[in-house]
Amino acid sequence: MKKGLPLCLIGDSGTGKSHLLIALGTEAAMAGFRAKCTLASKLANEPVDAADEKILAKTIARYGRVDLLCIDELGCMQLDRRGAELLFQVLPEREEKNSVANASNDSFAGWGKTFTDPRLCAAIVDRLTFGGNILKTGTESYRLAHSRELAR
Repeated sequence: MKKGLPLCLIGDSGTGKSHLLIALGTEAAMAGFRAKCTLASKLANEPVDAADEKILAKTIARYGRVDLLCIDELGCMQLDRRGAELLFQVLPEREEKNSVANASNDSFAGWGKTFTDPRLCAAIVDRLTFGGNILKTGTESYRLAHSRELAR
């Protein structure tokens, strides 16, 4: 985190990605860092609203100031072009200064469904992976396993 490097958590639903993001954000805050956890859909919609209200630069700068930005459910739902472009504007503000940790149910190859412009998709994947770590959380759902255990 001190180097501003990204972290990507990739895995199926129920494999602990959201819990890991929350834990990272909590640990960062307890260590005195500024951390913010948000859903990808909110991160795309907030800049859209900010642009409409003429406070986009201020909103992007606010996201740039946190030491760790945790983005959950990235790549899970299609974003409209404007939302995707404005989400992208948040990333260069942070690049190589402050870390981004994100979680996705889909591999990078599937992100074309979320970011329908191929160049924008490639640029987002590039920024969210360059110099960082990619952790695969697997395919076995902890929630499903827990439910099966309770049913026994």
